[in-house]
Amino acid sequence: MTRITLALLSLLMLCGCGFHPLYGSLPGDANAQVVFASIYIEPIVSEVSGYELRNSLISMLKGSDRLEGMRYRLGVTLHEVREGVAIASDNATITRYGYTMQASYTLTEIKTNKEITKGEEQVQAGYDVAASPYATEMSLQDTRRRAAQSVAEHIRLDLGVFFAKHP
Repeated sequence: MTRITLALLSLLMLCGCGFHPLYGSLPGDANAQVVFASIYIEPIVSEVSGYELRNSLISMLKGSDRLEGMRYRLGVTLHEVREGVAIASDNATITRYGYTMQASYTLTEIKTNKEITKGEEQVQAGYDVAASPYATEMSLQDTRRRAAQSVAEHIRLDLGVFFAKHP
């Protein structure tokens, strides 16, 4: 069997089992990108990370930062924890921090003010303490940015699965 024949056979088997792409559109399915674009992402109360998470959500969902004309409203509550996880044995100073970002979200239909779905996502990361305070701060900022992007991706996947099941 050639590779092309094998690939085509694999595709046919996937179609037969009911597989369809999460972000694709099939007859009768809601187009996820159109639904995502109708979501208003509320400002997230937090220092820096809330701004990063909201921008990541707007970018990934192609959502809006304006309420006018939107069908859904996504509210996110953010909780962050930073704690020392490694200590130098010679002088008892913290050499590594663990960072946890936990986001609880609620998707509400704007017209009826009815909660459509909700969930929680959590990401853990870590960063090392550098020789300079500036380098350590940059490490923390990068960790926060990557965590916000990861949480936004998880929320996008959750919403995609929800809308695929409830068109």
